[in-house]
Amino acid sequence: MAIGGLFYGEEGFGLLGQLQRNEYIRYSRQIRHRRGHVFVLTGTASLFRPAALRAVAENRSVTIPGKLEDVYDTAALTEDNELTIALRSLGALIISPARCTVVTELMPDLRTLWAQRLRWQRGALENLGANTLTPPTFRYWAQQLGIGYSVIALSSFMFLLLLTALSVDAMVVFPFWLGVGSLFIVERVVSVWREGWRGRLLAATLFPELLFDMFLDAVYVKGILDITFGRQARWGNGDGLTATTPGRRSHAR
Repeated sequence: MAIGGLFYGEEGFGLLGQLQRNEYIRYSRQIRHRRGHVFVLTGTASLFRPAALRAVAENRSVTIPGKLEDVYDTAALTEDNELTIALRSLGALIISPARCTVVTELMPDLRTLWAQRLRWQRGALENLGANTLTPPTFRYWAQQLGIGYSVIALSSFMFLLLLTALSVDAMVVFPFWLGVGSLFIVERVVSVWREGWRGRLLAATLFPELLFDMFLDAVYVKGILDITFGRQARWGNGDGLTATTPGRRSHAR
C-alpha cells in the first residue's frame, strides 16, 4: 500500500554530521535485514496507493484517530510516523526496498538536532498515546519500552565507569570484559562499513558514539517529561519545538 526510502545523510557538518550518518546507515542496514519491512515510512520520500489514503480518510475517527475524511491527522507532530501507524492499523503492507534510497539533510548543530529529535520522540509517543493497544501497535509500544530500558542501561553503565575510575588507585584489567568490549566495537564498525573509513574510524573510537547516544537519551527523557507535565509543543519561531531546518531537501534515486 505504500513504499518508503532508505535514507542516508548528506555530506558535511564534521563530527556531528558523521554521527548522524552512522546512525542512519545502521537503521538502513536493519531495514535491509528485515527485507524492507519498515517501522516508519520516511517523511523524506514515500509513495502511497490512492486506495490506501482513501481508506485512512474513511476510517479517521472510526477505527483510527483524527478527523473523518482527513488523510493526515493535523494534530500530530510527526505526520509520517502517525500515517504509518494508521496504515498498519488498517492492515496495510508497507516496505522500504533496499534499492529505493534517499539522501536527507542533516542537522548542522546540537540546537537544531535537539529540536528535531525532540519533535520526533515526542511525536512518536503522542501518536501511540492516541491509539489503543492493538496487535499492529504492540510492536511500537515494545520499541518505546526498549528505548526506555536502553536509557537506564547506558546511563548506569557510564555512571559506573566514572565511579570506578574515581574509586580505584590503579586500573584493573579483566580479560573477559575486554573480550566483550572488543566484540561490541567490532559490531559497531561492521554495522557502518558501507559509510567508508570515516564512519568506521568513528565507530572504532566508541566513546563519541556513546556520548551521542546519551544525547539522544536525554531527548527521550525530555519528551516524556514534556508530555507528563502537559507542556505545549509548537512548530517554528524558536518557541517550543521546531521543524528540521528551513528549506529541507532530499534527493531520491
